[in-house]
Amino acid sequence: MKKVGLLGGTFNPPHIAHLIMANEAYYALNLDEVRLMPNAIPPHKVKPEDATAEQRFHMTKLAAEMVPHFTVEPYEIKHGGVSYSYDTLRALTALEPEVEFYFIIGGDMIDMLDEWYHIEELTKLVHFVGVHRPGSVGSTSLPVQKIEAPMVDLSSTMIRERLHAGKPVTFIVPPAVEEYIRKEGLYGTK
Repeated sequence: MKKVGLLGGTFNPPHIAHLIMANEAYYALNLDEVRLMPNAIPPHKVKPEDATAEQRFHMTKLAAEMVPHFTVEPYEIKHGGVSYSYDTLRALTALEPEVEFYFIIGGDMIDMLDEWYHIEELTKLVHFVGVHRPGSVGSTSLPVQKIEAPMVDLSSTMIRERLHAGKPVTFIVPPAVEEYIRKEGLYGTK
């Protein structure tokens, strides 16, 4: 059976901590590939100044191109609407019954896991893989396999703020992503 990691998120923008988490899970779990999966409309955080779904998808593709075992999962972007992991994983497991999915989440998401939509059913569809994140406890009663990874205290919010203030993001986002952000004038870089 093929083992596929999924790292979902807004990727607004994708940054090096996302890539580190995905890469560490790839090696720790001996996965066949890791798919970065941007939300169409995230259920938690939407702001009018954010990049569009298409722009976030394109940036995520640029970030994934850096690593041969990374791809981008287009399901949520193509499906549109608010993204709930349960609905997405139910669809993906039906489309790819030969795949065993490993859903990679940060410690902040582990702390909120009990509140996820249809979480009990979701735990039957995927294996949750937790990566500690600075500022989170990373605790839940639900089954989560925790892996060690270098901790990088980064957030897309901090990166957007840096870009808006005209500060550099070198080594924080992949060069192709930064180039795209500046070309598109995203996050106040106009």
